[in-house]
Amino acid sequence: MKNFYSILGVTPDSTFDEIKSAYRALVRKYHPDINPNGANMFKDISEAYETLSDAKKRLHYDTVNGFFKSAKTKTFSEKAEEEYKKTTTHENVQKKTKDEFSKKINDIFKSKKKVVPKRGSDINEEISITIKEAVKGCERTINVLHTTECPHCKGRKFINGTLCSVCEGSGENSEHRKITVKIPKNVKSGTKLRIANEGNFGENGGKNGDLYLKINIEQNSRIQIVENDIIFKVPITPFEAVLGGNISIPSFDGNLSLRIPAKTNSGQKFRLAGQGIKLNGKNGDLIVVIDIEIPCILSDDEIKLYEKLKKLSAQNVRENLLNG
Repeated sequence: MKNFYSILGVTPDSTFDEIKSAYRALVRKYHPDINPNGANMFKDISEAYETLSDAKKRLHYDTVNGFFKSAKTKTFSEKAEEEYKKTTTHENVQKKTKDEFSKKINDIFKSKKKVVPKRGSDINEEISITIKEAVKGCERTINVLHTTECPHCKGRKFINGTLCSVCEGSGENSEHRKITVKIPKNVKSGTKLRIANEGNFGENGGKNGDLYLKINIEQNSRIQIVENDIIFKVPITPFEAVLGGNISIPSFDGNLSLRIPAKTNSGQKFRLAGQGIKLNGKNGDLIVVIDIEIPCILSDDEIKLYEKLKKLSAQNVRENLLNG
């Protein structure tokens, strides 16, 4: 059996006021909101006070455990028994005393530990999109790891003087949440989008943090964006390069037609004004860079024509290579 007098630091002769005073001092020292390591001690203190502050429970406790003095001096329990027999309203008085004391204890904690709303922390994530998505805009659903308030202890970390069994005293719960994000048109690589209130939860009634989403545009071997201009490396066949003519170029807003002159060289550039990106009220240009490509699959007739062309060609295209 625990020695409740020893736990509270009092004696069997101590009055109720002395026990109450000792209890209040120990609460200030061991309450879990003040001392996270004092949970076990706080339970013992509460148990001891619950017994010794009740005249009937204290009398029974003293009787069972032999906490009596000599016959000449009455113990507190014996005096309490006499008082209990004198009045039938003792329990009501006792309850009122406990209620008043509980209110005082709550006032002590409020003055000791002022609850201040705390804003939740921000979350930073990255997302990769294609150049087409960057130019046209898009929607993406992302999976973000959030910290939320523990649903069991409501962020208080303790329940009945012990650490919360769900969050283990952290006051938080981690969960993945799917969020649909709208990517605006003509977004630049490295841009950070702010999604308000989608960060981690705020404590003590504070606001949630924000989600910051960094945009990374995937590399494209044929398309580059420089300021408002789109640089598009467009393949053409050898006969288109030699003969010239109109070619169809796919763009983000449909196909565009470009007339190239005969004998066009690889690397030659053509500018289509106003067909680039509209940003800050200004339209950029589409710059077409010609890339002459040999088709991967050639028929026997095509190969025969190339052989005939080889025999007809008399020019050495590498003749002046060293002369610049």
